[in-house]
Amino acid sequence: MDTLFLACLVVLGIWAIQRNVSQAERTAARVERKLDLVMEHLDLHEEIPNKDGIVALVREGRTVQAVKAYREATGAGLLEAKQAVDRLT
Repeated sequence: MDTLFLACLVVLGIWAIQRNVSQAERTAARVERKLDLVMEHLDLHEEIPNKDGIVALVREGRTVQAVKAYREATGAGLLEAKQAVDRLT
């Protein structure tokens, strides 16, 4: 019986943590969208470390390497990096 109680407690704990993480992710995404709108309104652009090197890779047709370099420079995810590199062309 103690094992069943402990298992239920663990499951409820995992569920609560997962719910909080999901809520935090939604909040972060909402804040990021708002920040993007503010930056666009103010005509500000994010500084990308090694942007010249990334642009050079794109011009050489080495898109995969450009995406990898972008990810390493910014910490962006794969989709975000691909979209950013596509905008550089």
